[in-house]
Amino acid sequence: MSFSYNILVLDDDTLVTSSLKSLLTIEGFSNAVFFNSPAEAVSYLQNNKMDVIISDFIMPEMNGLEFLSKAKELCPNSSRILLTGYADKENAIRAINEVGLYKYIEKPWDNDEFVLNIKNAYERAHLVDALEEKNRELENYSKHLEDMVKQKTAGIIEINEKLSAVINNCADGIVIFSYDKKIIDINPAAETMFGMTKDIIETKSIEELFAAKDISWEEVFFNQNQQFLREISVKNAVNGNIIPVEISCAFIPPKESGEKGTFVFVIRDVNLQKDMERLREDFIATLTHDLRTPSLASIQTLEYFLNGALGKLNDKQNMLLATMKKSQEDMLGLINTLLEVYKYESGRLQLVKTSFDFQNLIEECIAQVKPILENKKQTIEKIYLNFNHNNVYADRNEIRRVIINLIGNAIKYTQDEGLITVKAEVEGNDLHFSVKDNGEGIYKQDIPKLFKRFSQGTHEKRSISTGLGLYLSKQIIDAHGGKIWLESDKGKGSEFFFLLLDAVKSDEKDKLWTA
Repeated sequence: MSFSYNILVLDDDTLVTSSLKSLLTIEGFSNAVFFNSPAEAVSYLQNNKMDVIISDFIMPEMNGLEFLSKAKELCPNSSRILLTGYADKENAIRAINEVGLYKYIEKPWDNDEFVLNIKNAYERAHLVDALEEKNRELENYSKHLEDMVKQKTAGIIEINEKLSAVINNCADGIVIFSYDKKIIDINPAAETMFGMTKDIIETKSIEELFAAKDISWEEVFFNQNQQFLREISVKNAVNGNIIPVEISCAFIPPKESGEKGTFVFVIRDVNLQKDMERLREDFIATLTHDLRTPSLASIQTLEYFLNGALGKLNDKQNMLLATMKKSQEDMLGLINTLLEVYKYESGRLQLVKTSFDFQNLIEECIAQVKPILENKKQTIEKIYLNFNHNNVYADRNEIRRVIINLIGNAIKYTQDEGLITVKAEVEGNDLHFSVKDNGEGIYKQDIPKLFKRFSQGTHEKRSISTGLGLYLSKQIIDAHGGKIWLESDKGKGSEFFFLLLDAVKSDEKDKLWTA
């Protein structure tokens, strides 16, 4: 069967567009066009009407939300779909109202479900066109009001029937609640998820249907903004299975004044995604763990050569082997960082908290980076405010990792002969720590990205780092129940902070002193 749907697909990865082109060709979609450049796709939309527009989320020229906003202006009735990773789902849900998304599809997708989504999106686009056409007819034939009302009514009934068909065949569960949390309607997918028929579900309270530790349903129903709820589960009454779900909650305003609106819950079973995520993380952890042994062996072998245990080396040989050793050490550091990230994300790392001298820890960290400081002729100013020795209770090794990372970043982005300020301050039982540089600073729009996994550089350029240092630092501080953040202005340097709550056990305070 052949489908004459007008489909536009945009992804900067040629492998993705090639894969989708093959899939759509096999499924009989003959009018599909593919682009790897957002600018070229926008140019095409200026002269062509599309039924379905599909875009990747992360792209170098403009992101998927920016592109789909432009696509909405050029093809307002099209059904717009965003391709996104599991970690970006919350942004995609929030964007449904902002840019008028039809829906988002997570990578990797199921081919059958992908094709079904395209067909539903096409139906939705043509339903919108049909509705607009009906409105135009109503305006053009206002003199024949009675006939037009009948036509309009018939059109609405047809559209509602089709929309009901889409809802009833939706794979996600849909539950409609009244303002006072009573169930108004549900779809078959929700019945299957709960393992109960509609009439039984309608007798249940929302607390009986959903298990959620940190969610106040009163606050959910009080908030009329788009909401995305995680860490929720439902229990299937038939087999007793506990199903992890995520809920997109939308408020539907009342049609008439004096009435109260309704809430639509779109409930997605994320059990499969979580299993896939765990498998992926376990694979990465196993792979990186197995890479440690050959890396260590290479470093030890090169050390034998450099120590002269296997014969004297000339200057050129010594330089080449030292470079190889440094590269292997960098690789081992990356492997160890990946393992640490995995341990935090999987909840398998247990903090080992002890009481230790925080001032000595800072001095130890500065001593470790001293050769780099001397090479760049940089100066570190140390400030200890209301600070007492041996008074911090935390995991010393993990906090040391954070301090080294923050100071290392400051050294990296501070010009030669520049000043770096390291400050530790006690307020009550809380510990404040900060590292300030006088580098180029960071654009405000880039600040929220810096603590995300694999974040590199800014929107202007990429760095050669892995993008894991600040992400791991945030995981460590979060595990301590603390907070990490930064303040920066372009051209005025940056200052990174972290706060450890109730970490100071001593009541003695020393006066301010600067080293």
